[in-house]
This record gives sequence, C-alpha cells and structure tokens, in this order.
Amino acid sequence: MRESDLTDMLRWTPTAEAKLKNIPFYVRSQARQRIEALARQVGREVVTVELVEKARLEFGQ
Repeated sequence: MRESDLTDMLRWTPTAEAKLKNIPFYVRSQARQRIEALARQVGREVVTVELVEKARLEFGQ
C-alpha cells in the first residue's frame, strides 16, 4: 500500500456515510479502510452508496 493511500482523504456522500454508520462500531474503521481501498482501486475520489454496496458484496457481508 502506498503512503498516499493512507493520507489522501476520500469524500463520502451523505448516503454512503449513513450506510457506514449501520456497520457495528467495532468493525467500522476497518470497513471504512476496506471501502476506501476499493474506491482507490477503481479510481474513485468520492465514496458513494453504490460503492459501499459493492464492497459489501465483495467482502461477503
């Protein structure tokens, strides 16, 4: 993982943030990291609810 992956903050849409808040707090930060890694992988600068759903399907949750 590149250092910029850890320091570049991605924007989240309000609906994507709401979906993230539905994830239990004890795994939320890990989920955020995985979702943001997926967003970077596909070249996104903004995390959308569609991307959160895609991550959920890919990660099997």
